[in-house]
Amino acid sequence: MKTTQILIAGFGGQGILFAGKFLAYKGLMEDLQVSWLPSYGPEMRGGTANCNVILSDTPVGSPIITTPDVLIAMNLPSLQKYVDTVAPGGQIYVDASLIDAKVERTDVQVFYIPATQMAKDAEIASLANMIIVGHLLQNNPELSFHGTDAVVSKLVPPKKEALIALNMKALSLGKEYNQ
Repeated sequence: MKTTQILIAGFGGQGILFAGKFLAYKGLMEDLQVSWLPSYGPEMRGGTANCNVILSDTPVGSPIITTPDVLIAMNLPSLQKYVDTVAPGGQIYVDASLIDAKVERTDVQVFYIPATQMAKDAEIASLANMIIVGHLLQNNPELSFHGTDAVVSKLVPPKKEALIALNMKALSLGKEYNQ
């Protein structure tokens, strides 16, 4: 596996940090070198939130990402702020339910996923983040879908055990989504 730098960005309350933690734990469980750096505004819910995740075969020198290979944008301000930082040949995942702008760049792959609407329709409204992560896993062979159930089980606390099945449902919806 090459080093993959992932930037997840949106508003607080959209599960930005959880999505990042999921990817970091997935990397750990696959014996990769991992860096997970969350960042959020003081408002928490409704404030800005982003998360840097680096997955690599070699030690990670810095947790700071300036040129992500992958951008997950959960709101328009995040897309506008980070779209030009994505490495040529990289990927951008856009929550098309909340962002109607199109990416102008032609040197990146762009995936428009109506994740928020899909989550509402599936009665898992708070899991749009995991729908996009499921789609990310489907489109990146080095980040396989294999082992996701173990990662979700590790991250969801025992008192919220019902959320394991809901997170797996969201990941599967993302995996199966075709643009």
